[in-house]
Amino acid sequence: MPYVIGANCIDVTDRACLDVCPVDAIYVGERKSYINVNECIDCGACEPECPVDAIFVDRKARDDAFVADSIAFFSETLPGRAAPLGDPGGAATVGEVGVDTPLVAGFTGP
Repeated sequence: MPYVIGANCIDVTDRACLDVCPVDAIYVGERKSYINVNECIDCGACEPECPVDAIFVDRKARDDAFVADSIAFFSETLPGRAAPLGDPGGAATVGEVGVDTPLVAGFTGP
């Protein structure tokens, strides 16, 4: 996985990273955003735009739980949805997802 959005993004409404992603690979949940590994082209445009330093390269994983969680957002059925999100071909095709993984939904801080 090229880039991951970690805990610092939870409950932050700044979405500057979405505006700079050239392939629309950043999806919005309820409390945080997620990067689709299969759609991300590893360009790194999103990383410097994040005002809370939440985006990082998975090879430099600061929190392995969020690496696995990012994969789960797309591969597992999220609460209230009938099927996994998968690889829809860009966030604009689905709009804001409006739900999070159980890890993020229940996150209360470090």
